Amino acid sequence: MLRYFIAKPVDFRYLEQYLSSPYGVALRKDWLLGNGQDGDLYRWIFEKGVGQQIVKDLPLVVLFALVFDPLLAVSRAHILGFIELDDHLIMQTIQACWDGIKRYIKRYGMGFKQKLSNPVPE
Repeated sequence: MLRYFIAKPVDFRYLEQYLSSPYGVALRKDWLLGNGQDGDLYRWIFEKGVGQQIVKDLPLVVLFALVFDPLLAVSRAHILGFIELDDHLIMQTIQACWDGIKRYIKRYGMGFKQKLSNPVPE
């Protein structure tokens, strides 16, 4: 998604405007409430992740925001020339989004935290 946005800045700007319009707000509500089809996959992934204790147990709207809002902000910063996104920085950005929602598990009751698997190879 990030690569698409930076490759197609006009499409990105349109999407930003659309999502801020009443139509975009209605679409996002449908995604979150399960009334639309486009958000079903993401909602299912988040719900499955929470159920399996892989993803933090947060409201769905917060999970969406923690994953997608940073991608939009970084895309905007690249398009405006504030940063130059290369493959390494894209992977770091995706990893940071994952870090924001993944759950850590404690082992042996000593407060040791083990990271769950990363979606991005290091």
